[in-house]
Amino acid sequence: MTDEALLVRVLTPYKDHCKYLRSAVVTEADGRARAHCEFAISESCYIDDTGHLNSVEVNICYNQMMYYLVAKSVKDGLGTGFPDWTLDDFFTHQLPDILIARFASNFRRPVNPRAFSGQMEFGSVTRRAPAGGSPFLRAETVFRYWDADSGRCDGEATLAIVNIP
Repeated sequence: MTDEALLVRVLTPYKDHCKYLRSAVVTEADGRARAHCEFAISESCYIDDTGHLNSVEVNICYNQMMYYLVAKSVKDGLGTGFPDWTLDDFFTHQLPDILIARFASNFRRPVNPRAFSGQMEFGSVTRRAPAGGSPFLRAETVFRYWDADSGRCDGEATLAIVNIP
């Protein structure tokens, strides 16, 4: 079940017309947190209607799905990546310190942006301490989107979470 209050707070930084994440259910299996989400984009925030989900929207949806998954994982103590975090830590770090280091998406079939589903999972979250540098978390994630008409997009992203508590 979606934690509505948490979802509202996670999406607070977004402009109203860019809040695409409608609901999210977070589960855990084998120490990995996973989100199953529902999205709707009534109108693109930057371009005339293309009729399909595009790469900019894929990235925005990924961000919203990822932020919710991290926040819910922290709140409920899910997964293995954020055991010492509080929700205050998450909201302090949400925008300035959770960075996408690598992002790749593959479009298999056009996805209807008006109503589609998404899923993401943390493959691993590891603490790194480079020589002479500040420690950070490296998170490997996978994601996918699909719609009722067999549209499909999938991909991978690596996060670098810096200035960790």
